[in-house]
Order: sequence, then structure tokens, then C-alpha cells
Amino acid sequence: MLIQSFRMTARDWRAGELRFLLVALIVAVASLSAVGFFIDRMRSSLNRDAHQLLGADLLVNADQPLPAAWRQEAARRGLILADTVTFPSMAQAGQGEQSSAQLASIKAVSTGYPLRGQLKITTSTQQAADGHGVKTLATPAPGTVWVDPNILSGLKTSVGATLQLGDKAFTITELIAAEPDRGPSFANFAPRVMLSMADLAATGLVDNGSRVTYRLLVAAPSNNDLSAIGDYEAWLKGRISADAIKGVRIESLENGRPEMRATLDRADRFLSLVGLLSAMLAAVAVAMAARRFMLRHLDACAMLRCLGLSQNQVSALYLIEFVLVGLAGSVLGVLVGFGAHYVLLELIGSFITTDLPPVSILPALQGVATGMLLLVGFALPPVLQLRNVPHNRVLRREQAPPQAMALATYGLGIVAFVGLLLWQAGDRQLALVTALGFLGGFGVFALAGWLGLALLRRLRGAIDAQAWRFALNALQRRPGATIVQVVSLALGLMALLLLTVVRGDLTSAWQSATPADAPNRFIINIMPDQRAPVAARLAAAKVDGAVLYPMIRGRLTALNGQAITAATYQADDARRLAEREFNLSTMQQLQASNQIVAGKWFSDTTGQAEASVEQGIAKTLRIKLGDVMRFDIAGQIVEARVTSLRKLEWGSMRANFFVIINPEAMKATPQTLMTAFHLPAGSANLTNSLTREFPNLTVIDVSGIINQLQEVLGQVVTAVEFLFLFTLVSGVLVLYAALMGSQDERTREAALLRALGATRKQLSRAQWIEFALVGALSGFLAASGAAALGWALATYQFKFEWVFSPVVFMAGIAVGVACAIGGGWLGLRNVLRQPPLQTLRGT
Repeated sequence: MLIQSFRMTARDWRAGELRFLLVALIVAVASLSAVGFFIDRMRSSLNRDAHQLLGADLLVNADQPLPAAWRQEAARRGLILADTVTFPSMAQAGQGEQSSAQLASIKAVSTGYPLRGQLKITTSTQQAADGHGVKTLATPAPGTVWVDPNILSGLKTSVGATLQLGDKAFTITELIAAEPDRGPSFANFAPRVMLSMADLAATGLVDNGSRVTYRLLVAAPSNNDLSAIGDYEAWLKGRISADAIKGVRIESLENGRPEMRATLDRADRFLSLVGLLSAMLAAVAVAMAARRFMLRHLDACAMLRCLGLSQNQVSALYLIEFVLVGLAGSVLGVLVGFGAHYVLLELIGSFITTDLPPVSILPALQGVATGMLLLVGFALPPVLQLRNVPHNRVLRREQAPPQAMALATYGLGIVAFVGLLLWQAGDRQLALVTALGFLGGFGVFALAGWLGLALLRRLRGAIDAQAWRFALNALQRRPGATIVQVVSLALGLMALLLLTVVRGDLTSAWQSATPADAPNRFIINIMPDQRAPVAARLAAAKVDGAVLYPMIRGRLTALNGQAITAATYQADDARRLAEREFNLSTMQQLQASNQIVAGKWFSDTTGQAEASVEQGIAKTLRIKLGDVMRFDIAGQIVEARVTSLRKLEWGSMRANFFVIINPEAMKATPQTLMTAFHLPAGSANLTNSLTREFPNLTVIDVSGIINQLQEVLGQVVTAVEFLFLFTLVSGVLVLYAALMGSQDERTREAALLRALGATRKQLSRAQWIEFALVGALSGFLAASGAAALGWALATYQFKFEWVFSPVVFMAGIAVGVACAIGGGWLGLRNVLRQPPLQTLRGT
């Protein structure tokens, strides 16, 4: 049996029967493997490079110097360490009556800081304000300091001048243009002054009772392997728990930078979406190729049955043949995909400035397994149909209806398909939404195809044109083949539309979540009597969107009458929130960047205190709708009932507040104001003049964070753009399979009609009409499915506002008609050139 299967495989290969199936499998696995190899390396690179925003792979924050045993354990594990000490203090410049002082955020750094990312320095005030500078691996030399540019205007000093910190004088040698681990926290609101750790003791600023943050920066020896970091983090948490140590916080990318984590999560989903659509197209291509193989082997199976082979023997022969083809196609596909992913890297080599992590074996194993899974799931049903070919097909060209077992295997194909999506995506919700969209589309498209044929049946008698009658009759003679063609063409086009027009809408919406004009300056500590003059200055400078929001400092003291302390919670995040003061606010209208996810926004007409809480902090502190929160605001007690939960867009960099209480309840509380706005490059003089006119104002520059977010976002969008090329190859193959699935039958019909007197021009026109009708219907269905699936993905996965675009429908119908007509012309041009008798003899 095995030898016979080898013989049949060799014969089918020589006859060209396996080439289409093998090519479909190779392209399917190659596209999946290319996507898999690239996604695997890109995901690792994105996560690795995103750690630059922490300055390390792991941060350990503490209120006291860290135990020496922690450093020793890190060194034993081969990890790289650096230290920073941060605290607020006064910086002084000038002499005598000309001296001035300003609150600064002092940061002492050790050699090697930062472990991830690089500082940017310059001596130009304008370049530093715009975030442009020279990357450096150095740190301030002893006796020198590097400062933020806005401290120069505040202290009326310059580069090269002397700055007094405590008991020691320093020389200002550089301006800080970018500090990778600065972060958007309001704890870093004051201008930065950076000095060497060796000079810290000489300043005399750190003593018992000083408000100091000690940070241990930890990094793996290789930024491509972070397993040692995870092990060390687990060890640290164990020690903290066992020794009941307080005041220590471990930060990683997941909990330390929510805005970057949100960006990376969306990047992961985008890359997964590309892989999912490749998987879907691969499944459709293999199914169509296997069906064509089955149709072309019906006569051979009937002959084998007449020669004495049983149903099981026939099934075994073809199953072995398919396994051989599957193994060959999968291995070749993985090799092609491996080479293709290097082509992709070469194409965007000028964009990616860092080395990508090495290739792992997982995408290769996934590629081979995917090829076999696709073959078993979508080629097994047609093979099982071959075993049911009757003996009398040798004399009568009849085909028995599919048996229950053969139909049941289509369920196996669907299960395999969904399993493949779950495996490929790594995101259950994304995979299920996409899979249900395609499976639902399959059923809806089939129904629409059947209804379309029924409508054409009614129109057939009302049309006198001979070419149109030929076309309509051809569609009615093979309703099953027509519906399959419509469904497969629509599915292929739907995936392509989703990755072209809809993909552009998704990436535009994503980019708009953190736009280039996102707020890059925050101004806090605005006094109520300064509201009008500050707003006037901003308006005169043509600053858009600078809304002044109240900011109120309050401590949460009770929830539903129960006192809140650090001991109330077990989780470290909840303990820290219970110990700190909240930044509260009050406003009449909900901010545009906020979304109510539960409850409703307060009306402020009931006279009762109502609160809207950010959903993340509500989850951490176990706050629910209807709970009553008690705040101590400078000695005033305010109790507010939670009436809504909000979702914030952290990546927008806009002014966001954890808790917002209605204005009526907060009118007697002490308040300051804050605002956030976008300051164009070259306009740094505005904030400098504001701080000179209003010395109490504090300006926070987050332009460096915006730039880092935009760089990561741009890298992912570029990757998606190029990955689309691989999925496009799979889509073209699906379209080819859909158009060529009924080529043999169309060839015989064309020859028969020509023998009965039809002209070549009539047949050519009829074929064009037939394919145009199929293409138009398929394109319309594909556009509808792509729009619906795009809306679902935008709404439930990427959390974007979806905007309908009629371009999807115009593109779908146009591409559907073009592909159908082009495929029909390619399939029939040779048939119409040869005599009908030669075609009929060949069949």
C-alpha cells in the first residue's frame, strides 16, 4: 500500500495534479512562517526596546537604602546593576542680592546609568527644550551637574555657571534633552538636576528623615533574554513578603509604565491580526486546492474500485499521498518563510536601528504543525468523499452524495481552523472575534449566494441578449459550484480588504490615540486668581485645547463607613494607594478622552456628592457602583457616592484624574488649577515667560515620552504595512483557487457550446458577464464583512472610535469584478483558441 501510494504521488506530480495543492500549501505555510518569524522577533524587540522607558529591565524603588543581600543575589545571578537617588531640594544660583533659588528634583546617578536607553545632552537651550541632543553613555563627572533647560530661566543662569546644592557648588556643563526613565509622574514635576553619585554625600542633603527615593536598576546581561530578570523578580517578592518589608515597590514595564504597556498591547494585537488573517486565507486556499484535487480524481477512484480496492484502501492511498505532500509543502514553506522574513528585515532595515533578537525555533515548529493541521482539517473531507465514489462512475458520470462521515469531517476542519487561530493569535478574545466573523461570514455569504441565484432565475426570462442568457444559464446549471466560488472569493477579498482599507482606518485611529500633537506640557499649581491671566497668555500664544482643570489633593479615609488604611489591603498597589493622597478634580462635563463604562455621569442637580472613578483604581481598591467614598481634603471631609466608572486613554497624555466629584460638592474645598497642552517645537519661550511672570507655576515637559511612544507606534505600523505583502500572496492564491475551481467544467461547456454553434465572441462575452456578476456579488459581500469585522475589532479589541468609509464597498466591488474577469480570461483564453473537437476529445 505504501509503495502504491508513492507511485500514485509520483504519477500525480508528473501529471501536474499535485502542483496546485503543493503551491497552495507552500505559500500558506510560507506566509504564516514569515509572519511568525518576524512577529516573534518584532515582539521580542518591542518589549526589549520599550524597557528603555524604565532605564532598566526591572526597577526596585524604596524609601530606605536597599539591603546589601539583594545586590549580592543580583550579582550572583549575573545581572547588571545601577543606582539612582532622587529627592526634592532647592537649587541656588548667583551671589548676594542677585542670587535666586528654585525647587528642583535632584537625581544622583551611578556609573552605567541608564542600563537601557540613553541620555541625550546638549548645550543649546532650544535643542534641549525640543528634545534634540547627542546620545551619551556617560554620566555627570564629579563636580559637575546636568540640568533641565527650564531651570536656567528660573534661576537666571546659563551653561558654565555655578549651581549650589546644599553644601557643595557644581558647574553646569550640559543640558538634559531626554531622560529615558523620567516618566510622566507628577513626582517628577520639578526641573531635573543630575549629579554623580560620588558627589551626593558632599551636598549634605540626604539625612535621616529626608524624603528620598532609592532606586536599584537591574538589567539582564543580554537584552534578548530576560528570563533571569523574571527569576530575580520572583526572588525579590519572596524576600519582601517573608521579611514583611514596607515601602518597597518593584516596577516592570507592565506596572511601571501603563501608557507604554497599552501601546505594546495594541501592537501585539495588530501583529496578531495579521497572523490571523494569513491563517484564514491559508485555510481557504488549502480547502479550495483539496476540493479541486478531489474533483479531478473521481474517475481514477472509480477505476481503482473496479480493480478490486476497498473503500478503506482507497482512503489509505490518498491519505498517505496527502501526508507526503503535507510534509514536503510544510518544510518547504517554512524554509521560504524563513528567507522571506529576512527580505522583510532588509526592506525596513533603515527604519529599525537596533538589532533584533535571534530567531527562535518556535515559528518553524508552528509552521510545520500549521501545514499539517491545515491539510488534515481541510483536505480530509474531500479525501473521504473519494472513498464513496461508486463503481458505475466508469460508465455513468454520476457522483454519490456526500456521506455523513465525510460531512462530519468538515466539523473537524472548523475545529482545526479555530484551534489554529487561537494558537496563532495568543489572544483568545481576538481569535474568537475574528474566527466568528469569518465563520459567520461563510454562512451569510453562502445564503447570499443562494438568494442571488434565485433572483437571477427570475430575471433569466426577461433578458433577450444571447450572451446574458448564456451567462445566467451557466450560473444556474452549477449552483453548488457558483455558491462555493462566491463564498471563497468573498472570504479572500474580505481578508484583503480588512488588511488594506480597514487596516488603514485602524492604524489611523491608533495613531490618533497618541497623536503627534498630543499634550507635551503640563502646568500645575495655578492659583484660582491666576486663572484668567494664565488663560489669556495661552490664548495669546494660540495654544489650542488648554483647558484649566481644578486639582484637589485629598486622602481616601473610608469606604462605606469602614476606615481605609494600608492594612486594609493585601496587594502592594492597593496599599500604596491607601497611603497616598489622590489628585481629585471636579467638572461639569465629561472629558472627551474619558469613557463611561458603568453607571452614568452625574447631573450635579441633586445636591448630593457623586463621584466618577477610574476603572483601574476601582478594581485595585475594590470600589463598586453605589459605594460611598470619604475623603479628607485639608481637614474638610467630603463623602461622595460612586455613580460611574470611567476608562481613561493613558496613551493620549491628556489631563486625567482618578476621581472626579461633582462641582457642587467641591465648591468649598481648597483648589489649584492645572492644564495640559501641546507646545510646538521652538516655542519654549512661552513656558519660560510664564514661570518668570508667575513663579509659583510648575511646568512639566513630557515631550520626550511622546516622542518615545510615537517611535514605538511608528515601528509597529511599518511592520504591519510590510507584513501585508505576505498576506497578499496568500489572498491572491485564494482568488486563483476560487476562479480555477470550476475551470475544467467551464472548459467542457465552452467546447460543447461552440460545437453547437455558439460563436467565440458570444462565449467570451458570456464568460465576462458571468464572472462580473460573481465578482460584483463577492466584492459587495466582502466589503460588508470587512466593514462589520473592522467595526467589531475597533470597538471590542482596539478600543477605537470606528468611522464608516464607503471606500470599502467601492474597492470591494471593483476588485471583485477585476479579479473575476481577469481570472476568467486567463482560464478560458486557451480553450477558445483551440478547436472544440480537440477539447471534447481531451475530456
